Amino acid sequence: MQNTRIILNQRPLGTPTSECWKIETMAVPEIAEGEVLVKTKYISIDPAMRGWMNDSKSYIKPVELGDTMRALAIAEVVASKNPKYHVGEFVSTATGVQEYAISEGKDFVKVDPKIFPLPAYLGTLGMSGLTAYFGLLDTGQPKEGETVVVSGAAGAVGSVVGQIAKIKGCKVVGIAGGQDKCDYVVNQLGFDACIDYKAGNLRKNLKEVCADGVDVYFDNVGGEILDTVLTLINKKARIVICGAISQYNATKPEGPKNYLSLLVNRARMEGIVVFDNAARYGEAAKEMAGWILEGKLNANFQVEKGGIKAFPETLMKLFAGENTGKMVLEVDA
Repeated sequence: MQNTRIILNQRPLGTPTSECWKIETMAVPEIAEGEVLVKTKYISIDPAMRGWMNDSKSYIKPVELGDTMRALAIAEVVASKNPKYHVGEFVSTATGVQEYAISEGKDFVKVDPKIFPLPAYLGTLGMSGLTAYFGLLDTGQPKEGETVVVSGAAGAVGSVVGQIAKIKGCKVVGIAGGQDKCDYVVNQLGFDACIDYKAGNLRKNLKEVCADGVDVYFDNVGGEILDTVLTLINKKARIVICGAISQYNATKPEGPKNYLSLLVNRARMEGIVVFDNAARYGEAAKEMAGWILEGKLNANFQVEKGGIKAFPETLMKLFAGENTGKMVLEVDA
């Protein structure tokens, strides 16, 4: 049995290139007592992966050169010498970008494909959905009737944020790139409006639909869009910093220029890292699963084909904005 994996070969300067990766194939070793062998089915494709490639201080240590690229995945148990896990079960775990992984199962979370499709456990019921849940409800603290604006509204996190805000009785305005995405956000996800930032004059268009200002802004992109929304926030607004995908490949990232709006409006800007809420993952997943079953929450995802070797190009599709909802890479059909 052979295992193919993607190794971080070189740290990128700006946009990752093919030189950043190395494909390696090796034999799968025998498992020891207490260990489990899993076969990767789906790999989560996340903007955070770009940050993990950098050798800089962050909320999690960088991937070391020569190591398997870090990734969350859904995998099937194919061999087990651990009584807690049996062949044929599916688990959510950090396998890395590889076909097989061996683990003692300490971080495994069992998932059931009979209840929800397996990719959903990487999206709405995985880290993306949990980030949206805690970032909006705990950090953003929306109140019924308030206006919530979400950038990256068609993405894995933003699409869930907006839907939860609607469940909580808010007016929800998305920002996305392209009319097709905006139509999807409004017609399928139920946002009240969505602004196409590629159409130009974002501030004017956003001001028209947010006539009463912005109470909560959930930011996934950073850059000019963050600066624009900061000019429209209300007193005591909450700005949730979840990501800044527009800056991840920049050699000289730019921070907000309009930050004094926080002072003028006595507003708050705070970051969200989902790992801080690990003790409450279960309660959040249970509530979101209920919303899905009730038809209130769309567990949207996008499956890319090609297996392990397609990982580098699939990751770059994310930064090109080619995803709608959660993007996952199918490793084994």
